[in-house]
Amino acid sequence: MFDVIIIGAGIVGCFIAKDLSRYDLKVLVLEKGNDVAIGATMANSAIIHSGHDPLDGTLKAKLNLEGNKMYESICKELNCSFNRIGAYVLATSDEEVEQLNLLFKRAQSRDIPCVLHNKDEIKKHEPHVSDEVVLGLWLPSTGIIYPWEVAIACMEQAILHGVELKLNQEVIDIKKEDIYQVITSNNQYQTKCIVNCAGVYADEIYKMIDPSINFSITARKGEYFVLDHLQQPLVHHVIYPVPSSKGKGVLIVPTTHGNTLLGPTSFEIDDKSAINNTHAGLNYVKDQVGKLIDHIPFDKVIRTFAGNRPTGTTHDFIIEEAKLFPDFYNVAAIESPGLASAPAISKMVVSMYVNKHNPEEKKEYVINANHDPKLNELTIEEKNEFVKKNPQYGRMICRCEKITEGEIVDAIHRLCGATTIKGVKKRVRPGMGRCQGGFCEPLVLDILARELHKTEEEILLDDLGSNLLVERTKHDDEES
Repeated sequence: MFDVIIIGAGIVGCFIAKDLSRYDLKVLVLEKGNDVAIGATMANSAIIHSGHDPLDGTLKAKLNLEGNKMYESICKELNCSFNRIGAYVLATSDEEVEQLNLLFKRAQSRDIPCVLHNKDEIKKHEPHVSDEVVLGLWLPSTGIIYPWEVAIACMEQAILHGVELKLNQEVIDIKKEDIYQVITSNNQYQTKCIVNCAGVYADEIYKMIDPSINFSITARKGEYFVLDHLQQPLVHHVIYPVPSSKGKGVLIVPTTHGNTLLGPTSFEIDDKSAINNTHAGLNYVKDQVGKLIDHIPFDKVIRTFAGNRPTGTTHDFIIEEAKLFPDFYNVAAIESPGLASAPAISKMVVSMYVNKHNPEEKKEYVINANHDPKLNELTIEEKNEFVKKNPQYGRMICRCEKITEGEIVDAIHRLCGATTIKGVKKRVRPGMGRCQGGFCEPLVLDILARELHKTEEEILLDDLGSNLLVERTKHDDEES
């Protein structure tokens, strides 16, 4: 019997697990995938928005502003990347200038730092800005993070303090008697409380218990390009167009690791699981970013990807205890600015639960952030010290991102450690560089097999069934 079951291990579910782990509770996280931080957490713009965009009176506006203020200290506490690089919202017409002035007044009313800059002032900071740009809104509190890093760090903190994580547990039914019965594809769990953080599937999860559900979730696909590390930065800050009814528009975003993201699109799709790129989507991105920034080096694209955001019919976050089902909390429709709002969403949900049930807070609670070395951030002298202690730190596996065998071994043996090639990639980045795993992926596979005591054929790329190797074509003793 669990006190709380959290369905979904995206960044919001991971934050809630971490924050509930402060209390004397038995908590379980169920994730349908083969790792945490998949879904929308895996494919997004990685921006901690300032809070200027959501409409007044919405949860989006309130929680975005709160979350933005929380992230810097949280990332410092968890030893995660955070850069408050600032952003420009750029207008290219009189109509957009009018909308930009409304955003400026909205930001001012929320005490968000903001300044209007003319084209000449913008070009001092962003020399590649298009001549079509006539006015920009400067938002210095905008930040960027590495979303998977934060989600994994939160889950590790939760596990450290007793939270259980069960992967490959797709919820197929929920029954309510005196308690909740949560039935998965291969197990059954009992709990007093459910927190529904199932992303694009949150409406389907709630419908299992309440067929008269009063909201629905649509998947809104976002497609992106990833640019390689450039000798000179394309942009120094996050670049937004003036937003539309579909969202914040197609952006140009520097990442914490020196790449640049171009995207996303924002098109509703019927298949919630479809994360394929399309010619139409990528061409749309190309067309839109060219209106804001000149000379975009599309010959430096190293990857494209897509992800689906959960858009709700209420046009706001849905964060509430179900009226007909006590202790069933829906945390749904967490689209943009969901990433920026995640710690504040967690604070709100946990406060609702704690105020109702008054659980005891643990007397001993320590933050034990991951401090595995990131060798490409160290001096030569510091690297040499690590190599002296462990020669694995001297064996380069990923030449593009400069990741060593020792760092990959660390990623496998962490509390919420990697068990797949993609899991290693998310934690320490081999395969994120120019060759996209062309050279390092076979080596990562070998390391996973060795460290997990499995055969190479058993190692997965990502989800169950994604084996890269099927069988041996000849035995070692037959080789000449």
